[in-house]
Amino acid sequence: MRPMTRRDAFLTLAATLASRPALAALGERPGAYSENEIVDSGHRFFGSLSRGLAEAVESATRKWGRPNAYILGQEGAGAFVGGVRYGEGVMYTRNAGDRRVYWQGPSLGFDAGADGDRTMMLVYNLPAVEAIFRRFGGVDGSAYLVGGFGLTALKADEVVIVPIRAGVGARLGLNLGYLKFTPESTWNPF
Repeated sequence: MRPMTRRDAFLTLAATLASRPALAALGERPGAYSENEIVDSGHRFFGSLSRGLAEAVESATRKWGRPNAYILGQEGAGAFVGGVRYGEGVMYTRNAGDRRVYWQGPSLGFDAGADGDRTMMLVYNLPAVEAIFRRFGGVDGSAYLVGGFGLTALKADEVVIVPIRAGVGARLGLNLGYLKFTPESTWNPF
């Protein structure tokens, strides 16, 4: 195999960039997704849990309208009174490109157990892609043994994030906490 020349590298990069949607201006608001587009993406991501996903998306759409971004990823969490949650995934927008994101956060409440989840987060009222990188607070309740499906809502200013989780583990409780979104992975949940 011959070594790659600068010309070959340039042509490969050009082909890769041409296959991706053009990134919108940094300050441009991402376009909205329809309920069917979100459900179709969730069906591919969650697989057999389609009915619960469709009901969760329908409920969120009724309450907050059409999301202008969504995140697909995985996460793990554990708690005994105090807890932590860590996750990573990709945020998809219609006209502002895709972006790898990480989230982590503490919680406090009447909560015990551990779980690992596949997560779809619907993002509403996101003014710009960079606005995701902050803390979103909310209340979370979990009650499942072996596996479960859940929906919560987190808010910061006008931006609302609705995590829809399907996972395995044993968890029971109610807690108050936040998720902090970052562009790079970190172990610090605060």
